[in-house]
Amino acid sequence: MAKINLSIVVLEVALLLLAETWAQNLRKRQALPKPSKGQCCDEVRSLKVQVANLTSLFEELSRKQETDMKKLVKQILDLDQQSRQQDVRVTEAESKYSEINNRVEIMQLQTAQSAPKTSSEAIYDCASLYSKNYKISGEYKLPKDEFLGTPEFTLFCDMETNGGGWTVIQRRSVGLTSFNRDWKQYKQGFGSIRGDFWLGNDNIFRLTRQPSTLRIDMEDWEGEKRYAEYGFFTVSNELNSYKLFLANYSGNAGDSLRYHNNTNFSTMNKDNDKCLDDCAARRKGGYWYNCCTDSNLNGVYYRYGNHIKNQDKNQDGITWYGWHGPTYSLKKVEMKVRPVNF
Repeated sequence: MAKINLSIVVLEVALLLLAETWAQNLRKRQALPKPSKGQCCDEVRSLKVQVANLTSLFEELSRKQETDMKKLVKQILDLDQQSRQQDVRVTEAESKYSEINNRVEIMQLQTAQSAPKTSSEAIYDCASLYSKNYKISGEYKLPKDEFLGTPEFTLFCDMETNGGGWTVIQRRSVGLTSFNRDWKQYKQGFGSIRGDFWLGNDNIFRLTRQPSTLRIDMEDWEGEKRYAEYGFFTVSNELNSYKLFLANYSGNAGDSLRYHNNTNFSTMNKDNDKCLDDCAARRKGGYWYNCCTDSNLNGVYYRYGNHIKNQDKNQDGITWYGWHGPTYSLKKVEMKVRPVNF
């Protein structure tokens, strides 16, 4: 930019000199006798040469200014690109640090878990982890606990939603895992803890032996999100067919689980519903079926374009009647629990 300003100053000086020359010539013509025709022609030719030289100088300066401006714009673009690349590197570094820090915390947790403990020190769930300052959402692997009498246990913790401390017991978001499973599979659990999964009825029973809250987060194919929360939620043991008890609804999705209260769990090979029909076979999933559903969160995953084509009498999609009715299959569902006294 300094070079451009200097060029402009040179051009101004040249123009001032040309103006002064014109003024001097005018005064000379007024003071002297009328010049001859030859003299006039010589002066005109001289002036034309000067004008041509100045015009050439001005064009050269303009070209130089344009070149300098292009270089300046290119430098600015290069600096912007370097800044973006630096931002990407910083983000990647933060992500790696977070992941490493999470792994270190989990290793520390596993070491602590192997030490003798009292009931207040035992780690039951994600709420227990949160209370011990483990506040990163993600996968946690709890080793076998002799004090609690629990086997090795892998959890996915939501440490952010509505205060955190949630143990996720079910997720539907990808659609690659079938939920039309038998009793044993629902008892033990199935799927990928980072994808679609059912945590297992035995595990859900253990988690809800203490007074618990259930939260269900849902998302439709238009990107809208709703939730339902039950202030009281518990599941019985296998001898009692994992019977569901819940109460105290709140949220904005509608109360579509109340109809399933006080019902036994059913699967494709164990019909425990309150209906003449086999609801598990008709709805194609394992669930607390009544006769049959106001919701079907373990139903068939219908991808976008087919989520509203489920108009047959079976209504076997991932449904929540209080929001989109019986024929709209949701895009995402996540069921999670935490203690009432969290």
